[in-house]
Amino acid sequence: MTQVTSAHGKADGSGLPQVPSIPLADDRALAAAGDQSLGTLVKDATTHLSTLVRAEVELAKSEVAKEIKKGVKGSVFFIIALAVGLYSTFFLFFFIAELLADLGLYRSAAYGIVFGAMLLFTLLFVFLGIRKVKSIRAPERTISTVKDTASALTHRGEPKS
Repeated sequence: MTQVTSAHGKADGSGLPQVPSIPLADDRALAAAGDQSLGTLVKDATTHLSTLVRAEVELAKSEVAKEIKKGVKGSVFFIIALAVGLYSTFFLFFFIAELLADLGLYRSAAYGIVFGAMLLFTLLFVFLGIRKVKSIRAPERTISTVKDTASALTHRGEPKS
């Protein structure tokens, strides 16, 4: 079996990682086609199938890794936007406090009202977060199927009662 890269890989190996491949024509197999036993043919077919599956898994891993990198790079922009948004709320709260002060409240009372409203919103979101976290449950179906699979494999070959 030979090692190849995808069409996007470079010949010097600086592209994608090399994955095993099945040769299109095996000169050795063609020369000795009449001399091979059924066991040898099955062994070759199993080897080629195994190589094919490994190559497909390797391809899937490289594609998923590439897409994850794109997602991470894209999420950086969302994180920056979130940081800017959070810093801008600082000015929003000052604006609201100054607006209340302009409406005739004492400046200290206006800032106290804004601070109290911020605390109420904080408590509200803490409550909602706790409710959501408490609703997390174990993956019951997955646990059940894993137990069934394990029991089926441990009792394999035993006579049924």
